[in-house]
Amino acid sequence: YIDATCPLVSKVHKQTERYFDKNYKIILIGHKGHPEVIGIQGQIKDELIIIQNEKEAEELKINPKNKIAYVTQTTLSIDDTRNIINILKRKFPSISGPELEDICYATQNRQEAVSELSKKCDLVLVIGSENSSNTKRLAEIVKKRKVEVYRIASVKEIQKKWFSKVKNIGITAGASSPEILISETINY
Repeated sequence: YIDATCPLVSKVHKQTERYFDKNYKIILIGHKGHPEVIGIQGQIKDELIIIQNEKEAEELKINPKNKIAYVTQTTLSIDDTRNIINILKRKFPSISGPELEDICYATQNRQEAVSELSKKCDLVLVIGSENSSNTKRLAEIVKKRKVEVYRIASVKEIQKKWFSKVKNIGITAGASSPEILISETINY
């Protein structure tokens, strides 16, 4: 067999196992049901506490006598993750965790680039599958900038009416989007 797991995801798996072996209560910052989150959960026997957003972090109640640690899904928005970590550190000053070093560099680079791209565009197309966490984050970043955005899985989903009043179009893609989908979108 060939283990094709991303090295950053493998690192999170190992961190989770180490915290579990040292009897930490483990918080996983990530999206419930996402394949990466399911994989991280499968590394240990105990249930992980999944925190998806700042509100859930604020509402979290854990006995402060417990040793507490957190790990993160690698394809999250850096800004959202940073805010959640800050809340957890405020609530649990002795919490252990990896800061933001486990966020995928390809994801981080794309998030920074789409933020800049959206400043120059009237509309942005984000290429990636429906279940891709990082393409959802890219679309959210564009939306926060009040720019029209469409997440598409392929060129077949593009609608001509989107472009009727558009001068500048930006195109980006999730880290795992195949090159052929990007080329087809550019050609269209």
